[in-house]
Amino acid sequence: MWVEQTKKGKYKYIERYTDPLTGKYRRVSVTLDKDTPQSRKQAQKAISKKIEDAEKDVCANSEDITLEELIEKYREEQKRTVKDSTYQRNYFACETLKKILGSDTKVKNLAAGYIRKSLLSTGKNHGTLNEHLTRLKALIRWGYRNDYVGNIAYLDKLEPFSDTPHREKIENKFLESTEVAVLISGMKVQKWKNLTLFLTLSGLRFGEAAALKQSDLDFKERVIHVTKNYDSVNKIITTPKTRTSIRDVYMQDELYVLCRHIISESISNTIVSLNAGNPLFTDDNGEHISFFAYNKYLRKISTKELGRAITPHTLRHTHASLMMENGMSEDSISRRLGHTDSKITKEIYLHATKKLKEKENNQIKSIKIL
Repeated sequence: MWVEQTKKGKYKYIERYTDPLTGKYRRVSVTLDKDTPQSRKQAQKAISKKIEDAEKDVCANSEDITLEELIEKYREEQKRTVKDSTYQRNYFACETLKKILGSDTKVKNLAAGYIRKSLLSTGKNHGTLNEHLTRLKALIRWGYRNDYVGNIAYLDKLEPFSDTPHREKIENKFLESTEVAVLISGMKVQKWKNLTLFLTLSGLRFGEAAALKQSDLDFKERVIHVTKNYDSVNKIITTPKTRTSIRDVYMQDELYVLCRHIISESISNTIVSLNAGNPLFTDDNGEHISFFAYNKYLRKISTKELGRAITPHTLRHTHASLMMENGMSEDSISRRLGHTDSKITKEIYLHATKKLKEKENNQIKSIKIL
């Protein structure tokens, strides 16, 4: 390492190393205010770190990279390429993988048998284990595409764990209209009752509803302008989930009356000032509502009233199923929901509500073919 004084009177500490990719010499440097033994020591440490990082980027391979190191590199790219909410979700998913498989585990030593055994040892339900498996496969395949992982043939052996029968699983994704009535009647907290009704009648995602301002409701045209999303983790307004998420949702009579009622209640709330820029849904302090608070309340009430826990997204699926029951086409519902594809809509459509099934059966019952 040598030192050169800059025109501004500072000191540039320089080191030369061999680039493992090209075999040519490269220079790295750090600039400090002084040239003292302590500064030299500080510079040497910083330069060594730069060289180490540069060599890691080129040389890291299936022979030595650990699960933790691979995850860190995966996160570096995700931080630049995905939404904050997606980054946060994947961040915690990868933290769980480290706990299950071991942070120091060499990625080259991972095998299908070890992974299945480790996942099963957690005692979690198979649906959750399949979520872990999906994230792990995405991580390993990313490592393979970026030359951090060599052999990934074992991924083909990792089949999903047997889960709830498909028919039962789909039917658990939504509520019948009678179940919605029972759920609402059991809710004692007005703000959560209003939100539950709103999500059921509009089909909006929680983040879309939480991001709404009062000015996003156009009562003259009877539409809700959906243009943004609220990130409850970082407590910020972000762009919508997809391009098709930006849409106008028409207010049918029930939804129109509910929205009028919600705004009327907010006006009478002394904490929230009269401002069209205020959130449509607020907590007790006039701030954006929290997904975590609502999700906790909804799961508790639904378990008590319906015998099973549901999530805010269940209400979105409920909206789709009830719209189908009332004759809306699959494509119309997909547009209303802002879906990029209608896979879930198709599944719910194929497993229509009980009322629709009964109606079909009654029609068939009276048919005389011969």
